[in-house]
Amino acid sequence: MKLKTTLFSLLVAASASAQITFNSTIAYQGYDESQGYVGQGQYEIFLDNTNGVLDKPIILLDGFDPNDGRDIPSIYNLLTYGTGQNLADDLRNLGYDVVILNFPNYSRPVTSELISGGGDYIQRNAMLLVELLSQINAQKVGTEKNVVIGPSMGGLIARYGLRYMEMNSLEHDTRLYVSFDAPHLGANIPIGFQHLFNYMASGPLGDATVQVLVNAMLKSNASREMLIDQFEGHLAAGSDFEFNPAVVLPTGKPGFRDAFRTELNTMGFPTQTRNIAIANGSGNGSTNGTPGMTVMDHTFYTSATQRAIINLSFTPLANQQNQVSRFRGQGNIFGFWITAYESQANSKATTASDGLDSAPGGKFDITSLAALAGSNALLTEFFDNLLIDYFDFIPTNSALAIDTPNWYTPVTGASVTPFAATHVPAANENHVTLTPDNMAFVLNEILNPLGVKTAEAFAGISIKNPVGNSIELFSEKAIVNASVTVNDLTGKQLYSQSNQTISGKYSISVSLSSGMYLLTIKNHEGSLSRKLVRN
Repeated sequence: MKLKTTLFSLLVAASASAQITFNSTIAYQGYDESQGYVGQGQYEIFLDNTNGVLDKPIILLDGFDPNDGRDIPSIYNLLTYGTGQNLADDLRNLGYDVVILNFPNYSRPVTSELISGGGDYIQRNAMLLVELLSQINAQKVGTEKNVVIGPSMGGLIARYGLRYMEMNSLEHDTRLYVSFDAPHLGANIPIGFQHLFNYMASGPLGDATVQVLVNAMLKSNASREMLIDQFEGHLAAGSDFEFNPAVVLPTGKPGFRDAFRTELNTMGFPTQTRNIAIANGSGNGSTNGTPGMTVMDHTFYTSATQRAIINLSFTPLANQQNQVSRFRGQGNIFGFWITAYESQANSKATTASDGLDSAPGGKFDITSLAALAGSNALLTEFFDNLLIDYFDFIPTNSALAIDTPNWYTPVTGASVTPFAATHVPAANENHVTLTPDNMAFVLNEILNPLGVKTAEAFAGISIKNPVGNSIELFSEKAIVNASVTVNDLTGKQLYSQSNQTISGKYSISVSLSSGMYLLTIKNHEGSLSRKLVRN
């Protein structure tokens, strides 16, 4: 028995540390490509900590990562939340197997072209998910259906891949699709920033460091598909950097954005799964700054006789127009500053909504780009002198696929969303931020596959968390004939009572040491499981 156990442990350890590189079997031809190509991906299986068998797969996709700055271990570590808690660890302790899918950089065999998988076409990456699901379904033991979690762009990849399989009679064997702050109606990067960075990269300065940033963040195939307003749609004919002054309304990349949006709308959402969504943007209309606000007004001195003046603003109020970017390169001649070159961009908001930059939504942390400056003194000074740290990246209504012309409309019970359940915070959070609240929402959905029935049966129940000397509950309606159990994360049962009626205040007297526990309430209508913390 000891030998068998040792061999089993070695096999588990080996399988949990092996990254597998694979190709899709379905080619995709992009909008600017002359033929179809298959994609290349990497995945790793982290088996559960209970039986070490691939029998309850939860597949988590990486999001937008154009230079593959996140490898699989990094993606795993980013699942940390709260106080030292990690979603993947939680799931593995509860008997689930975590499969992480990464989209790496690779050389395309046909052309030897270097491909940035994390910024490639969403459709081609979706074909990698199709292949991964086929491989996982062939390997797994038992009848448990899959769960697919897609953060950010990964939510679009998951949506497209699952629906593609349904439309083409391919079995995805998936019960739950989790969209995590994904841009179903598009993403936003302030058009003023786009104009400025592209001018610095492709204009008279020709800055190579900024060009890398523009190529990755703005000109990747995925960016062109997702950005609601993208600078290439504003360029004047024959110019790589000057904007057409007649094009001021939000405009996507020609041939990309509208085509992708039409295709996604035509496909819709997966129909054989329960679809739920998390937004990091607020649901109460809280904004990320104010429309038209100044975000930079700074003079950069490169020498005693040379300087650059940069002005940036957010997009304006509804139906108004303002200057969102202006760059002036000047030289001092006989004591006078003379403008040698200048470029500017104006933007107009639609009649139905204030500009996107300050809308409620998952925030982009601009300071996260500061590392890209490297030894570039101009970029370093740029990031040091911004008057803001954040802008709206994924509008709340986009994350919830609430198709309304006003990006500032609060989320209410009357809001129409295609998702069966949603989690929306009261304040704007950084894009793809894991919190104890949204992780409790996800865990409850994963642990309670009855979905709508369970949600209705246990609506109105609240649990005080972290817990003290007892577990305190409150239920707005009576839950009758219920069994109540408390287990630690190894599965050991610490408390069990049956035939309980939970109505109003309800207290569970159980002595718990510091750590994490699982409370489960079941009756004929379904079950509810919540993770508890004892400090």
